[in-house]
Amino acid sequence: MMAGAVHPILSVCPSRALITEKFRVLVENLPPGLSVTLHSVHCSEMKDYWEAFGHYVADNKGTVDVWQEASLGGTYTGKEPMGLLWSMIPVPGSKEHAVLFKVDVVTPQEVLISVFQGHLSEGFRQKPPLASVVAERWSMAPGLKTIRVREKEIEGILYIPPGPGPFPGVLDLWGFRGDVTACRPAMLAAQGFVAFGVNYGIPGREFTMDYFQRAFEFLQEHPLVISNRVGLIGMSLGAIVVLNMACRTEAISPRCCVSINGSHMLMEVSVEKMMNHAFKMKEHTVRRNEQNHVILRSCSLPLPNEASMNVENINCPLLLVVGEDDLTFSSAECAELMAKRMHTAGKEHLLTILSYPGAGHILLLPNSNLVRSSCFRFPFFDQRETILCGGHPQPHAFAEEDCWDKILAFLKQHLYPDPQSVPDAAL
Repeated sequence: MMAGAVHPILSVCPSRALITEKFRVLVENLPPGLSVTLHSVHCSEMKDYWEAFGHYVADNKGTVDVWQEASLGGTYTGKEPMGLLWSMIPVPGSKEHAVLFKVDVVTPQEVLISVFQGHLSEGFRQKPPLASVVAERWSMAPGLKTIRVREKEIEGILYIPPGPGPFPGVLDLWGFRGDVTACRPAMLAAQGFVAFGVNYGIPGREFTMDYFQRAFEFLQEHPLVISNRVGLIGMSLGAIVVLNMACRTEAISPRCCVSINGSHMLMEVSVEKMMNHAFKMKEHTVRRNEQNHVILRSCSLPLPNEASMNVENINCPLLLVVGEDDLTFSSAECAELMAKRMHTAGKEHLLTILSYPGAGHILLLPNSNLVRSSCFRFPFFDQRETILCGGHPQPHAFAEEDCWDKILAFLKQHLYPDPQSVPDAAL
C-alpha cells in the first residue's frame, strides 16, 4: 500500500490541444516499483462512454512517463504515447455497435485521465483514483471560420483559415452516409486550406456528377480561394466520387486528388444508382461472418471493363491510401489495377500509393479509435445491417498517424504556392 504522505502528481501536456496533436502523460511522486494503471474515459455526444487503459510500473524515481515506458497490458501494449486515445473501446454494458465520432467541432472532446494503484482491467468507476486530470481535444483551431452553404442546390460547410488569404482549396467528401463529418475539413483549414465539406446524404435526393462539379466550381470561385489551386479528398464512397471527378478532365481541373480506401467504380448517373448497380451485379459475393455481419469487399472486384472509370484520363497527381485489411472495399486490389492502367497510359509518375498492413476501411485523423463496424441501412438491403470495416487497433492507429502526415505533405506540395508558408496550427 502507498504511504499516506505520498501524493502522486498526474499531468497531461498540453492539456488543451488539437485532436491531431500528441500529448505527454506523466505520473510523478510514486513509490518506486509501484504497479499502476493509467485510465482514460470519454462521454461521447451520443452519451456513450468510451475507455482505454494501460498497465505500468513506476521507475526507480517513482515516475511513469507514457512517452518513454511501455504498457504491459490493457487495451494497448508497448510504448504507445497516444494509446489512451486510439485504443478506446466502449465501456462494458454500452449499446452494441457504438461508434465514436466528433460531430460538434465548436466544443472540445473532454477526456478524463486517471491513475489507479495496481493493474486493473475493470471496475474503474468503483475505485478511487490516485490522481485525475481532464484533457481537452479540439477540432477547431483559433480564428478558424465556418460558413454553412446552401446555394445553387449545393449543401455543405466551408472551413476558412484565419488571415487575409487567398488560400488553396480542398473539396472534402465523406463516405457512405454522405453527410459532413467536420473534423477532417476543420483540420485541413488549420493547415491553411479553405476546406469545403460537401453534404451528399440528403434524404430524397439523388446526387449526380453535376452536383459535385458545381460544388467544385463554388469552391474554386470563392474570393478567398486561389482558383487554380483546388484539390480533392475523399474516403470510401467519397473516394469513388473524387476519383470519378479527377477522370472528368473536360469538366473540372483539380490540382491533385487524394483517395482513401476507394474503388475504380464508374459513376455514370448518380451515387445511388452506381452503388445499387454494383451491388446487384455482385450480390452473390456478399459474405457474412458467424455473427451475421456483412463483409462487402467482394462486391467491388472484379468489375467488368464497362463498369470502371477511365483512370487513364487522370492528369493530376493522385494519392491512393489503402488499408490492407479493408473489409468494405477491395481497395488494395483496386489500387493495384489502377496502377497498372496508369502505367500503361504512361502516367505512373502521377501516382503515389500508401498501403498499410492491418489497417481497416475507415481511416480517420491521428489518435482516433478503430471503427471496426458500422450499423446502418443501405438502399439495397431490406433492413439495417452491421457492415464490417476491418482493421486491427495498433497498425490501424499507425496508419492514421502516418497517412495524415503524408496527405498533408502531398496537399501542401501540390496546392500551396510556397509550402514553407503553410501554417502549422496548434492550440
